[in-house]
Amino acid sequence: MRLRALLDTDALGLKLLGGEDELDRGVRGVMTTDLRDPSRYLSGGELVLTGLAWRRGAADSEPFVRILVQAGVAALAAGEAELGDVPDDLVVACARHRLPLFAVHESVAFATITEHVVRQVSGERAGDLAAVVDRHRRMMTSGPAGGGPDVVLDLLGSDLDLRAWVLSPTGRLIAAPKETTGARGTVPALDPEACARLAAEHLAAVRTGRRGPHRVVLDRTTYSLFPVRGSGRGPSSEPGDPRGTMLSDWLLAVEADAGDWAEERLDLLQGVTQLIAVERDRRDAARTVRRRLAQEVLELVQTGAAPAEIAARLRVAAPVLLPGLGTAPHWQVVVARVEWEDGRGDGGPVTQALLEEILVDPASTGPEPSDRIAVAHTGDEAIALVPLPSVTDEHDEAGPGVQADALLESVRGPLTAGLDGDGRLTVGVSAAVHSAEGLRGALEEARHARRVAAARPGRVCAAGHQELASHVLLLPFVPDDVRRAFTARLLDPLREYDRRHRAELIPTLEAFLDCDGSWTRCATRLHLHVNTLRYRVGRIEQLTGRDLSRLEDKLDFFLALRMS
Repeated sequence: MRLRALLDTDALGLKLLGGEDELDRGVRGVMTTDLRDPSRYLSGGELVLTGLAWRRGAADSEPFVRILVQAGVAALAAGEAELGDVPDDLVVACARHRLPLFAVHESVAFATITEHVVRQVSGERAGDLAAVVDRHRRMMTSGPAGGGPDVVLDLLGSDLDLRAWVLSPTGRLIAAPKETTGARGTVPALDPEACARLAAEHLAAVRTGRRGPHRVVLDRTTYSLFPVRGSGRGPSSEPGDPRGTMLSDWLLAVEADAGDWAEERLDLLQGVTQLIAVERDRRDAARTVRRRLAQEVLELVQTGAAPAEIAARLRVAAPVLLPGLGTAPHWQVVVARVEWEDGRGDGGPVTQALLEEILVDPASTGPEPSDRIAVAHTGDEAIALVPLPSVTDEHDEAGPGVQADALLESVRGPLTAGLDGDGRLTVGVSAAVHSAEGLRGALEEARHARRVAAARPGRVCAAGHQELASHVLLLPFVPDDVRRAFTARLLDPLREYDRRHRAELIPTLEAFLDCDGSWTRCATRLHLHVNTLRYRVGRIEQLTGRDLSRLEDKLDFFLALRMS
């Protein structure tokens, strides 16, 4: 379609601010963004929609427009909802670079323009495919009763013979066509392991900067992975940094090799991802109230407000998070943090979106399951207030509600792939509390547990309140220089001996301590004769000057191994 055609459609609310001589340019697609540098997501020919959140001052317009022109976009449309009239500096910059500029009236949603462009572009390239997109659009805009993205996937299957699934960045199944649920018994469901592997491949590809769709082969089946991006206002470490959005964006997994597709079909699937993104934005907007409630409670707790004031705010939150609940629930606090190794960016909003996803039951599908999760963020950490409808046994050693050891089990693979070589996720979980008085302690408990998790190796780690009664609580707070000196003094002689003689003294020491100093059990575990084990332990004592029959020396070795 041509840019000129957009002005002839009154429902789009577009006003031309510059570029009248360029209105015969063709439009190949549409993208909504508020990133300062969206170039990696542009392929040329797009109508770019922006709410101007990237603009902090007049000097920002020139580089933003220059980036769009270099990417070959067709035109820019700026919304008037945030700043009112489009700034003059943006008008001047677009005129200088001969980039057509439209103003979008505040009463018109970007989704309306997106749907119109997708429908028109698809219609001009292939009338039959445009009909599919139009049916998708009507289903998506009909609200929850219309079936949401599930119906879009059904239509992809019935009209284009494409099997597709919508997945979260952690591999949770967001939407699936009816065929995958066994209703017809013809298409096997995409099992959780496959979902997790696809999500891991997607995050790894995005992290390395590869442009989608990404081709993945699992068990001799080829999938093409398309990012499902929202309005561009999602969490990000900093403008132009894709690491934040990759941890919150959905993906569309299509059982096909998109490398063999014609350009028209690729464009159609990109349009479908934009339609699904409408639902993604709708669900994200629905979290606003819950986030605000969590933020208000967190601010009260951190500023030392009176318990009565905090309790009053909790009573407001309880009906929103647990409709129909007759009594105030117990509460649990979960603290998480994403840390990038280069030290750039603010991980708070990034972790907020990620924690909301992690706290959802990975087996859940259908209606949005995060309605009972309220997550705030402060600084570089996210804090979740999790209501527990009932606590059956307050003396249960494991405790009720969220368990740290199980929390990350299903998401560890995908998130490790997404963070590999670049960042870490650490999570701490408190015990359940039943009153406002206990909330401050629960917050500190969760923060301490997260620091314990941060002391462990691995990209994705969690710790629970149960571990705070153990010696491991002390380890994260040992200064690094003390830690290094302590472990070097005890373990370096053994490592050097192992390196020169391949004697396996370190593994022997670990097994000996793990077997509580039992010669028989340790020899059996290592498949050694007891005399061989005694020789190795004697060599350890000779090299370190320690006596492994003494409790103090056993404890020193144990701590050195844990801190190494």
